[in-house]
Amino acid sequence: MLKYTQILKPSHPMVMSCHVMSNYIKGGRHEIVEKGRYDDKEELTDLQKKIELAKKKLQWRQPFAEQDDFWKSKFSVWTDEKGDKNAFDTIDFLQTTFDFSWKGIMERRERKRVKIGALMQQFIPERHEILGNDLAAAHFICFRRGSVKFTNSDKWFTGHPKELDFQFPNVFDKAYQLEEIRCDDMELYYEGLENIRRLKSLKRLSFRNVKTFDDWCLDRVSGSDFPVLEVLDLSGTAITERGLSALYRLSSLKMLIVDDPKKTTSYELHCLMLEEAIPMLKVVASSATTIGADSSATPNT
Repeated sequence: MLKYTQILKPSHPMVMSCHVMSNYIKGGRHEIVEKGRYDDKEELTDLQKKIELAKKKLQWRQPFAEQDDFWKSKFSVWTDEKGDKNAFDTIDFLQTTFDFSWKGIMERRERKRVKIGALMQQFIPERHEILGNDLAAAHFICFRRGSVKFTNSDKWFTGHPKELDFQFPNVFDKAYQLEEIRCDDMELYYEGLENIRRLKSLKRLSFRNVKTFDDWCLDRVSGSDFPVLEVLDLSGTAITERGLSALYRLSSLKMLIVDDPKKTTSYELHCLMLEEAIPMLKVVASSATTIGADSSATPNT
């Protein structure tokens, strides 16, 4: 009896399927084509090309700056493949139009001084890990000519940048808990306020005549975790009524010292709302308070 493959034509679909199954069972490759019509090597090459083309289509577009035929400025010699931030700062510096008048030079010098000052006051985690929050804040304040006082002591510590020995420990000591901080007349920036935080025993905090202290700074102070803070001096600062609304977080506050609670209608309204939100609080003017020998503020009667 003749097989159907001998009766049917070689191009018949059934015959071709039979050949495919036979080659598959014998261990042949899966991608079988009709014998005689295509060359195996050529088809494999075409298939690889299609796969490579599909992979390229699936990839993200290469940035123009990384393309070989893209025009590049001569300023690109200061850039690198890693995207160094300093390199871009250099390009920005070279593309800046300078004002070489005396006023322009002094303004640029002042901006640079402020930028360096803010950078020097940035939070250092290692300092707080070694000293703890209270002693770390004390070192930070005294180094910038501020004053601090610890609990169970009447002695005030006032530092100087050239005198690094502040007569209190350089390592953690739980006996040293800050009770009062005076940052009067300091040049304190927003970045530096992160060094004054989580002081569980702090009762009095003064920023008198700190010209760089604004609403953003007050918002950071109000969220710095001072659970027993009672007196806050903001006289001589750049605080507006918008910043006062952040003080609702200081629920233990008893006295807030400002330049003039009635300087504007809006400012007076915010002070009244703050006194209503914190029942024990009283907002007083700086002219109505007296700084005693112990540097504590008391209202005049």
